[in-house]
Amino acid sequence: MSGRTDNALQSRTWSWTFKNPPAAMWPLLADTARFNEAARLPRHKITEIPQGDGSVAYYGDAKVGPFAIKWQERPVNWVAEQFFEHIRDFSSGPLRLLGAHLALRPDPASGGSIGTYTLTAAPRNWIGRLLLATKFFSATADTFGRMVAEADRFAGGETPTIFTYAAPEITAETTAKVARLVAEIEATPNGHGLAQRLADHVLRAQEVDLWHVRPIGLARLWQVPERHVIELCLQAVKAGLLELRWDLLCPRCRVAKAWVGGLDRLPTGAHCSSCNIDYDRDFSKNVEASFRPAAGIRPLESGEYCMWGPMSVPHVRAQIHLAPGETRELPGSLGAGPYRLRTLEPGPSVDIVHDGSNFPALVIEDDAVIAGAAPAEGHLRFTNHSRQARIAVIESRHWVADCLTADRITALQAFRDLFSDDVLRPGDEVSVGRVALLFSDLRASTALYQQIGDASAYHLVRDHFAFMADIIRSHDGAVVKTIGDAVMAAFARPQDAVAAALAIQHRIAANAAASGRPIVIKLGLHQGPSIAVTLNDRLDYFGSTVNMAARLQGQSLGGDIVLSQEMRDDPAVAPALAGFAISAERATLKGFDQPLTFYRVTP
Repeated sequence: MSGRTDNALQSRTWSWTFKNPPAAMWPLLADTARFNEAARLPRHKITEIPQGDGSVAYYGDAKVGPFAIKWQERPVNWVAEQFFEHIRDFSSGPLRLLGAHLALRPDPASGGSIGTYTLTAAPRNWIGRLLLATKFFSATADTFGRMVAEADRFAGGETPTIFTYAAPEITAETTAKVARLVAEIEATPNGHGLAQRLADHVLRAQEVDLWHVRPIGLARLWQVPERHVIELCLQAVKAGLLELRWDLLCPRCRVAKAWVGGLDRLPTGAHCSSCNIDYDRDFSKNVEASFRPAAGIRPLESGEYCMWGPMSVPHVRAQIHLAPGETRELPGSLGAGPYRLRTLEPGPSVDIVHDGSNFPALVIEDDAVIAGAAPAEGHLRFTNHSRQARIAVIESRHWVADCLTADRITALQAFRDLFSDDVLRPGDEVSVGRVALLFSDLRASTALYQQIGDASAYHLVRDHFAFMADIIRSHDGAVVKTIGDAVMAAFARPQDAVAAALAIQHRIAANAAASGRPIVIKLGLHQGPSIAVTLNDRLDYFGSTVNMAARLQGQSLGGDIVLSQEMRDDPAVAPALAGFAISAERATLKGFDQPLTFYRVTP
């Protein structure tokens, strides 16, 4: 540790050696909201004020002991897995300035990493001078030293939680109520033996993990199928353990800036005060189903622990403030993949696909952002040629990894069964970027009734609906509606639709062999963009994708599966079709002007 005093600025630096590399330590130490909550720092309120040049000024206020503290947040600078720096300028309270700088670098000797943390502070008054002269730095050293050691142990798999955290006290009444809810959830097909784990998470997790309970993230943590946790959370809403809300995520910061309790109240767009932009909604992109504890089980208090931590926007791999005419070259490298180069302020951007070699420079002009010549290996370069100070941003274009988008959850049978009344308001239409649709029909159903009689045929058809629904549900799909002897089903992923179709034909063949009562199913599948609407009091789909899937079912001979070109060419579908006979055919389908190629799969 080293220290110095310079014009009332005082700083201390601490270094630690970690057993784990920077890639493992970064998401833990850069999660400043989680860090601050575990360190028992107070919540604070953030006010965002748009500026004339399109930027946004961020102000915070909090009550810390006897002090009412107000400050202005400077946007955080960081390069992922390298460093972050955060500065607050105070207008009230004992301090004038507080800054933190964390740097990580590999430790070749151990295979781990070395972390260096510098805390800088300047007093506003005699109370601040007394605070800095006594316990401020030593208390910080004790707290941070303990917490970074806990993070290192968690990164190495030695502990189940990142930081030591004291959850709120649970009353005997709440404990008994939760036990009843757990039993109620497990009595349904959607519990999957996970209800107690979910209850423990709700009662004991840090608040930062409960503001947005994301089932996909829990499934990865618990190492169980995603559908099981999604169904669990849906059933937990019905039981009263969780609440469901629909978030409208900003496409830049990917934070929910509008949210509602039902799809019938979903706005057509929203304004992000952090990014100072207006944006629209898309079921496949930025309408997210998220969960949080029911207020009667564990109420969450309002307020932020940290607005500008790097892990609050983990898709942003670098964010650097640049003065007019400034160039900064910093250590860092980014893996191959799709990226967007832009500024934090509203304005132009450029999309690139990086091949994993030297990353191109981010260059800001007055009216453009461009990808410039790459710097030396292991470095990132940022240049501001504009006349305004700007904040350069490099973001991954991969969408929120754990986001349960509306197109996916509404294509699950559990949602359709439990929330059949959660529909769009009449006349509302929402775009769906992609949905996979399956249409089925019984071949020669009229002849079947004549052959075996009405009663037997009715029971056979009813059984066929039941097992088809089971197969569709088990393949992460949902029955949208039945039309006579036909079924329309939706899937968020095309590979699930194809796997379900193959399972249906396999089941039909097995039943026929066992019963001697053959029924023949015709199947057609297509994927593409669609419009979600409410028809006959249920969520439905409308558009040419629906028409195409229905027409392809008409091309089926029975016992086969007819796929559109879009389904057949999807790389995710190829493994499911391996080993099956596939023939290409061409025909003009009703409602379509040009002949279309489709593929017949013979299981």
